[in-house]
Amino acid sequence: MVARSKYLNRMIIQNSSHEVQNNNSVSTIQLNNLPGGPMAFELVMKFCYGWKVDLTAKNVAPLYCATHFLEMTDDLAQGNLTSKAEAFLSFVISSSWKDTFKVLKSCESISRCANQLHIPKRCSEAIARKACMNPESFCNSDYNVDNVRLEVVADNWWFKDVLILRIDHFIEVIESGKQRGMKFEVAESCIAHWTMRWFARLMSEFENLMLNNSTDKLKAMAIESLIRLLPEEENSVTSTFLLHILKLGSVMKIDSQLLTRIESRLAMMLEKCHASDLLVKNYGDDDGVYDVAIVTRIVKFYASHISDNAQSNLSDVGRLVDAYLMLVAQDQNLKADGFLVLAEALPQDARVCCNNLYRAIDMYLKAHPELTEEERTCLCRSLKYHKLSQAAREHITKNNRLPLKYVTSFILLEQVSMTKPRTPFGLVDQQMRNRVVVGESKCPGTSWTMNSQNEINMMKREVATMKGQLNDIQMCKTKLQGQVKKGFNYKKNLASVRKIVCFGFNNSKFRSFDFAPLSA
Repeated sequence: MVARSKYLNRMIIQNSSHEVQNNNSVSTIQLNNLPGGPMAFELVMKFCYGWKVDLTAKNVAPLYCATHFLEMTDDLAQGNLTSKAEAFLSFVISSSWKDTFKVLKSCESISRCANQLHIPKRCSEAIARKACMNPESFCNSDYNVDNVRLEVVADNWWFKDVLILRIDHFIEVIESGKQRGMKFEVAESCIAHWTMRWFARLMSEFENLMLNNSTDKLKAMAIESLIRLLPEEENSVTSTFLLHILKLGSVMKIDSQLLTRIESRLAMMLEKCHASDLLVKNYGDDDGVYDVAIVTRIVKFYASHISDNAQSNLSDVGRLVDAYLMLVAQDQNLKADGFLVLAEALPQDARVCCNNLYRAIDMYLKAHPELTEEERTCLCRSLKYHKLSQAAREHITKNNRLPLKYVTSFILLEQVSMTKPRTPFGLVDQQMRNRVVVGESKCPGTSWTMNSQNEINMMKREVATMKGQLNDIQMCKTKLQGQVKKGFNYKKNLASVRKIVCFGFNNSKFRSFDFAPLSA
């Protein structure tokens, strides 16, 4: 063995001189850092003594590293083990798709030495080269049926094989593929496949509370590497995938700049999302089933940058948020504050129709009967009377789950609204209500804005005028009651007051009445 290894030669000479000085007849050499361990050393020993050495895809990488450690070069003996291992390693990597993955997996236990000798890089480049080839020009026995060459092979034919790779080796494969012109759609899809499989293992650790500080940093680095690896092209990554990345990144406390990058991409995708795309599972006994806080962050990010995008469609996001609230409303562990913050995350003009928001609030109140009157009132403050359909208004007036104060105010507004069609402004109000009814199911984003603030201001002025006239009638009533005590005909005067009130309501607006004849 000394004749084949420079390292062992040096160690023997050093230990021999040391043993001679100590008058010991036995020399012992300890090899603690040999790559590949006892398995690799046994193969080295067999080669040195002329025995048969079986090289395979699983042992060639550890053996190759061990020969470099022991310095078994050709200048000591022609055809030494290093050159033989190198020749077999090159042959395996260049000729066999499956064996290349076996070589790459065997490097996981000898990462430092394997990286120094560029074994993972060579394997990754070989995998990426074949993955980027035209599927019709790359044919392997594993992808043939009855010895007939497959004429049509999908771009993702190689995804299943790379799922077994460790994060650093997987990243090397993708980066090598990008350098060779791999389509970004293919790269994104492969990343999503690999990550979801990795998520499955990681989520089981979250559920079983198996996380520990020794692995947290490695997992955080893995997530950061995945984020940097994601394609930057628009629509190259799905919103569901990004949400899971953001969730894990938040839990593992990765770099805040990377989290902001993900939030920004998600915010720009909200207008094309479906409510089910935003469902991200929570982990923990005290948390809700779904992570509402992370969706709130994205919606707030969108709302804060809405002015920068002239093409944004705010009403689409408003409908998305309301639909999402309906999905999570029945969660028993969802706090009222979390529900309310998301409901109010968008500006008021984001909702043309509040019907879905009302449904979500009603579902939440039904699932949480323990809420206080104050909490119920806070939840309802986002509902706007003029943005509800007639059916929704009628339902509110009969809904005993809503706070009494809120229902009372709606009943008053409904009574006032009933008188509007007979007024000159009533025709406009009727048209507005018809638009809300039409928009109950579709809630179009651009068809209804109340002709905006002018009509709202007119309604406010009318209500203020009617309140003043109601106060006048109350004063008249008080005056009449005082007159009754002085001996006036109570029944006659009371009939007169009822007649006046009825006359005022039937004509929609209270008018100035002369009570002088009654008081006389």
